[in-house]
Amino acid sequence: MLQNNSALKSLIDKLWQNFWEGGIANPLTAIEQISYLLFMKRLDFSRK
Repeated sequence: MLQNNSALKSLIDKLWQNFWEGGIANPLTAIEQISYLLFMKRLDFSRK
């Protein structure tokens, strides 16, 4: 899938680069952080 869509591959590569630069090298930790942020965003929207 990513071989056919260079724009998507580029965005994913940039995201992982940001994780590496921020000190998150473990993919599971990155997924955990994303899940936490999505949960907090959803929680914030439900209070409005």
